[in-house]
Amino acid sequence: MHKATIQLETLTCPSCVMKIENATKSLQGVDKDSVKVLFNSSRLKFDFDEEKVAIEDVENAIKKLGYEIKKSQVKA
Repeated sequence: MHKATIQLETLTCPSCVMKIENATKSLQGVDKDSVKVLFNSSRLKFDFDEEKVAIEDVENAIKKLGYEIKKSQVKA
């Protein structure tokens, strides 16, 4: 499992948090229990299996919702 942090553009409401968390949790290979959006810092943190899902897949799922990504970081 790898740990990832995605810095999002400023989130404006709790509904944004729920949408992003649900989209991330729906991807196979993401540890659903680890998904957490930190509203105040506009960060998404999660663990994922690199053999089942790529960080780009998570980014694309978020972008499809209409949110912008500033940067992503993955730690082994």
